Amino acid sequence: MKTITVVATFQAKPGKAEELKRALISLVAPTRKEAGCLNYDLHQSPDDPGKFLFHENWTTKAALDAHLQMPHIQVLLPRMDELAVGMPDIVIWEKIA
Repeated sequence: MKTITVVATFQAKPGKAEELKRALISLVAPTRKEAGCLNYDLHQSPDDPGKFLFHENWTTKAALDAHLQMPHIQVLLPRMDELAVGMPDIVIWEKIA
């Protein structure tokens, strides 16, 4: 099975790290219940408390696509301008071995 791995990084705007952290943490519980979610883990840089990383694994690309349409994701996207420096940097990987 070719699982899909996503690495998404976020950089908080100055003074917005705690608010961004709370917003990202709020995605974890509902996302972990989604069909096709193998793991959805949020990390914070010990060297830069304003930098966050999601490490996610999905059973299929379709499951990932469905995740991106979920209300809890859609509600956060408009807040990126307020909380983060640009949109998240998202890199998608496909497991080959």
